[in-house]
Amino acid sequence: MGQILHGSARTTEAIRRAIQLRQESVRAAAKRYGVSPTTIQKWRTRQTTADAAMGPKEARSTVLTPEEEAVIVAFRRHTLLPLDDCLYGLQPTIPHLTRSSLHRCLERHGISRLPEMEGDKPKKKRFADYPIGYMHIDIAEVRTEEGKLYLFVAIDRTSKLAFAKLETEANRYTASDFLRALVAFVPYKIHTVLTDNGVQFCHAPRNRSGPTALYSRHMFDRVCHEHGIEHRLTKPNHPWTNGQVERMNRTIKDATVKRYHYDTHEQLRVHLQLFVDAYNYARRLKTLRGLTPYEHVLQVWTKEPERFRLDPSHLIPGPYT
Repeated sequence: MGQILHGSARTTEAIRRAIQLRQESVRAAAKRYGVSPTTIQKWRTRQTTADAAMGPKEARSTVLTPEEEAVIVAFRRHTLLPLDDCLYGLQPTIPHLTRSSLHRCLERHGISRLPEMEGDKPKKKRFADYPIGYMHIDIAEVRTEEGKLYLFVAIDRTSKLAFAKLETEANRYTASDFLRALVAFVPYKIHTVLTDNGVQFCHAPRNRSGPTALYSRHMFDRVCHEHGIEHRLTKPNHPWTNGQVERMNRTIKDATVKRYHYDTHEQLRVHLQLFVDAYNYARRLKTLRGLTPYEHVLQVWTKEPERFRLDPSHLIPGPYT
């Protein structure tokens, strides 16, 4: 069986054992084994032949103070958040905290792994990689004291940049206006939009074929053609195909109409705009490796400027916007 020795060791465990057992002088032993007299004296005073442990006696951080480690441990045990979510939640309080120092801290305190939850985890399937500019679009109903509104939502599959607009009706005219507003909002070129088979986005299946199909192109398709956008449709009865925007709909509802009561449509419009701005410019997403959607857009701008209509850096909100 091999021995694990210190990198600068001049003796093996067999030599150390012989040094401890032989009754010869220190000078003679040093000459015999080709080491210094100090090494002979050191091993004769020890009870074992193993190298002594190196490093500090107690594991500690060179970056974090004990108080900061206590904050991290308490935060992890109280929230049970994953590593990246803990990092994003703690960095405003501990700016010098990095992902590696956080992981080492959790390792030292034995809480680096979250407890397993009941039930088997479904296998995750990765989305196909698409360049920036693939938009998912959907409609949801919301209500205020004044009545019902239709929430049009779009989200980019790659950058997660979101756009939302409230309309009093959901028809081909409002859907087309929403697409025009989306094109004006996004600083890069949109190459594909994915929608369901609603009448706001396409004709009924019976009207999609036949000799008059080319002359009766849907208004939404005409707007797509005008801006060079490919319009794709989900399979009928397969809403999960458009799951990204379905999830964004739920996120918006949880932050607005499911949490607050709105007396007027205007109150909801103002709050919706504030939430979408906070999401795009301040929400750090794990799927983007800790970047916000707009930080990811700026990152793509530096690598692929040919995909952009304009420089997105001037669109970042400042103190006077």
